[in-house]
Amino acid sequence: MRNAEIGRVYRHFKGDYYLVENLAHDSETGEAVVIYRKLYGDGGLWVRPLAMFLEKVDTEKYPDADQTYRFELQQIDSHAGH
Repeated sequence: MRNAEIGRVYRHFKGDYYLVENLAHDSETGEAVVIYRKLYGDGGLWVRPLAMFLEKVDTEKYPDADQTYRFELQQIDSHAGH
């Protein structure tokens, strides 16, 4: 089963990158949410329901999407050899 990993970088299917800062719960509904930071522009902080963060891309709406899931975990290798 997929899950969002804290401290890891994810690529949105439209191409931008995001850092998962934390997981939390909505105070009204108890729904699990992801708190994530965009790694471009002003570096803003965002929140989205975990289920939506992990869902597959709607290929009928976005037929040219080049990844399966809305957000996909990235493997970022060290340039310094760490």
